[in-house]
Amino acid sequence: MEKNIIGIDQKDMQSLAQELNVLLANFQTYYQSLRGLHWNIKGKNFFELHLKFEELYTDAQEKVDMIAERILTLQATPLHTFNEYTNLAKVPVANHISNDEKAVGLIVTSLSELLKIERSILNLSDEANDEGTNAMMSDFISEQEKTLWMMNAWLG
Repeated sequence: MEKNIIGIDQKDMQSLAQELNVLLANFQTYYQSLRGLHWNIKGKNFFELHLKFEELYTDAQEKVDMIAERILTLQATPLHTFNEYTNLAKVPVANHISNDEKAVGLIVTSLSELLKIERSILNLSDEANDEGTNAMMSDFISEQEKTLWMMNAWLG
């Protein structure tokens, strides 16, 4: 088995990079949806949700960078076009959503989809002895599970 410079089997690295690119596409779509929710939210929960959505999109933007840099660390190329993102995205797109419950519901659905992708990558990275990707996925999962719980609590 041929290993790359960080000691990961070349075949495993390619599979991991491919799945991380799927995650990257989904995070970019999620990020853009959060921006739209932040801009378009209306109603009595405006101030609370406007700030929360900004917090979430700032976090998503940081994660996008972390994912892309991990792909580069694995000696692969991160996707970077909207066309590639659209083709791979499984998270829903927020299209002119201004209602608070619809907005939070979209976030719940998006986080659930991201968690599925991250758990799949976690399994791959564990099998490949890729502790860097494994640790990143573990951190993402624990943060997003908490956010998902809070969003569901807000929905009642």
